[in-house]
Amino acid sequence: MPQKTDRSSSKQPTINDVAALAGVSKKTVSRVINNSALISDKTRKNVQEVIASLGFVPNPQARALAFRRNFLIALLHDNPNAQTVLNFQNGVLDAIKDSDLALLVRPIDRGSSDMLEDVRIFLEKQRPIGALLLPPISENDDLTALCQSLGVRYVRIGSTALDEPGKCVSSNDREVVAEACRKLIEMGHRRIGFVRGPEGFRSARERELGFLDALHSADLTLADELCVKGNYRIDSGTEAAHKLLSLANRPTAIFASNDEMAAGVMQVALGLGIKVPEQLSIIGFDDSPTATHIWPRLTTVRWPIREMGSHSAHMLVSDFLPPVEGIDQPEYAMLPSRFVERQSVAPPATDKGE
Repeated sequence: MPQKTDRSSSKQPTINDVAALAGVSKKTVSRVINNSALISDKTRKNVQEVIASLGFVPNPQARALAFRRNFLIALLHDNPNAQTVLNFQNGVLDAIKDSDLALLVRPIDRGSSDMLEDVRIFLEKQRPIGALLLPPISENDDLTALCQSLGVRYVRIGSTALDEPGKCVSSNDREVVAEACRKLIEMGHRRIGFVRGPEGFRSARERELGFLDALHSADLTLADELCVKGNYRIDSGTEAAHKLLSLANRPTAIFASNDEMAAGVMQVALGLGIKVPEQLSIIGFDDSPTATHIWPRLTTVRWPIREMGSHSAHMLVSDFLPPVEGIDQPEYAMLPSRFVERQSVAPPATDKGE
């Protein structure tokens, strides 16, 4: 057991003091501070008791020099939906709140010819321990190759598996969108409009495939006029709604690939005097705050983006965080989305009021 020391002195204890009192090397103390698995439980407990008795506080700058990395996680994104980025960011912060790590958020332009060079300069300057990659840039293999070449860990977030176990956290977008669409079909809807997500997003493609799966299983087809492009922003939802709801034979239901666009559809419908859900059912995707801030409250798919943020952070820097039950570090992780039925869906009316 370590001896108690007089802490009345104004001199701040150092790592050398901890090592001397614990009877171990500075390297061993450093390993305990950084949650290394190379230390026995007995040694770890001894060093931790000495740290507590001395009131020693590790110096982040010194630790960064030892690791040749700053105690940072970089979140790289090029996502048009600010709520998605915020929810994911909050999940990461949930995971690292009791650690010495900090989160650095960096928006990048995936359409720029200089994207990879810009990211390289950023990573070399900031020297983060690792990077979390949000879709759609998480789908860029050149970006992950760059991270590897710089010795920067990474975890990709996606709507389907994008990488090997331990480097990807995903959801089951295709499966759960098919479930949501089947719900509409079971209610009696046959003419269902679809608002796509932006070009180049794997999430948009997975959600569209799920929608088509449900139609195919019911021997239904998607007419070209019922499929409209969107970009995950509310204004694209309003534009899509004007196209769909101006059709002579308008749809009785519309699935929008995220809640923002679904809110845009609802805004236009109500403005045209089309009652939701009596004359038009609407489903979104995300279960963002928007879904419950509008009326009728939106039926949607809950995308566990905050949980994905927390899980991906644990996967990325598990050796810097206390262990958490339920986080299986070495395995590929799929966090399922789920269908949430609220007030914006109902069986189709026999008279649409046209």
